[in-house]
Amino acid sequence: MFFHGTSTVNNQGHLVIGGVDTIELAKQYGTPLYVYDVELIRSRARQFRNTFQNLGVKAQVAYASKAFSSIAMVQLAAEENLSLDVVSNGELYTALQAGFPVERIHFHGNNKSYEELVMAVENKIGCVVVDNFYELSLLQTICREHSYSMPILLRVTPGIEAHTHDYILTGQEDSKFGFDIHSGQAFEAMKQAEEAENLELLGIHCHIGSQIFETTGFKLAAEKLFATLKEWKELTGFMASVVNLGGGFGIRYTSEDDPIPVSVYVEEIIADVQQHVKNFNLEMPEIWIEPGRSLVGDAGTTIYSVGSKKEIPNVRNYLSIDGGMSDNIRPALYQAKYEGVLANRVKDEVEETVSIAGKCCESGDMLIWDLPLPRANHEDYLAVFCTGAYGYAMANNYNRITKPAVVFVENGNAQLVVKRETLEDLTRLDLPLT
Repeated sequence: MFFHGTSTVNNQGHLVIGGVDTIELAKQYGTPLYVYDVELIRSRARQFRNTFQNLGVKAQVAYASKAFSSIAMVQLAAEENLSLDVVSNGELYTALQAGFPVERIHFHGNNKSYEELVMAVENKIGCVVVDNFYELSLLQTICREHSYSMPILLRVTPGIEAHTHDYILTGQEDSKFGFDIHSGQAFEAMKQAEEAENLELLGIHCHIGSQIFETTGFKLAAEKLFATLKEWKELTGFMASVVNLGGGFGIRYTSEDDPIPVSVYVEEIIADVQQHVKNFNLEMPEIWIEPGRSLVGDAGTTIYSVGSKKEIPNVRNYLSIDGGMSDNIRPALYQAKYEGVLANRVKDEVEETVSIAGKCCESGDMLIWDLPLPRANHEDYLAVFCTGAYGYAMANNYNRITKPAVVFVENGNAQLVVKRETLEDLTRLDLPLT
């Protein structure tokens, strides 16, 4: 069994996270329940930041808040001196409500609305990552109306796409995001941004994929970006002060996954960037990266109550829980894999193999296939590991199921940071038929 962060087992055979018994948490706050290991999040953030600092490289490590956004999580990111990526007015509003330093907020997205860009300009956030020509023109207009100059990055598609272990190089990447380098779109966007009176072009940005376990893709992307910057310098004199290599650093969900330490990612990225700067005779830019999943993914564990069982002789045994695709849609959406244990009987011997079924009215609501467990009953609790990224963030009210609560644990203390939805919350915005 693989334990993440501070997870241990106490004398009662209960799963303990952050020094807190998860069974006591389940009884106090109900289930399903997201439990976050704060110490693991802090440790991971410091690994990223300290590697840059120890190597004397100017950088920003921005938490990609789409992985999990709440006021407490944003405040934790601020405590750890991270920057913050937002992709909607809702995430930006959360950051503002949390009191996050606006100068460290970066706004992403392929279809930012007029209202969202106005919100960004009026709050003088640190950077807008411009994604297309429509947005480039719209942002210029808004900045002119507000007599404000907005720092921007241009998101570009370098023709490199990462699928965990495989890297696909294409002449022109088929993506809804960014300006294509190969066709000349990126160069045209750079010229327009440079000529705009109310935009300050800092540099370029790319993101090649997610759940990446090697540095190969980042190196290929960096080579393409710096070759592009060399060309731009020769043609126009433009010098980038920032190069953002995105995120996508992988974590361990199951024994099939073998991520490398985050310090290795950073060390190799830095070395590669420094080599390109030297080879292309460029000034060393500030490096930005955007970890999301790798900061919070394996720090999150979901606790469920076990419900009904269905045994089909010589076929399969189903074990149902009180959650499922309403609190973790990833298995149904793209066949994500997880590991789990009985949180109240971690030390018990394995007696059967079961498939964990969610309670939603969908055949596809299966959380884990073929999980070895002790023989479980309705008094047990199931812990599913590594649900910290895109669990609560993509939680939904399908079947009118209420969204779970979120608890932070650290040094033996637990804090409720998101309340459980109530049945009254489900109809709060409903209006009667007239």
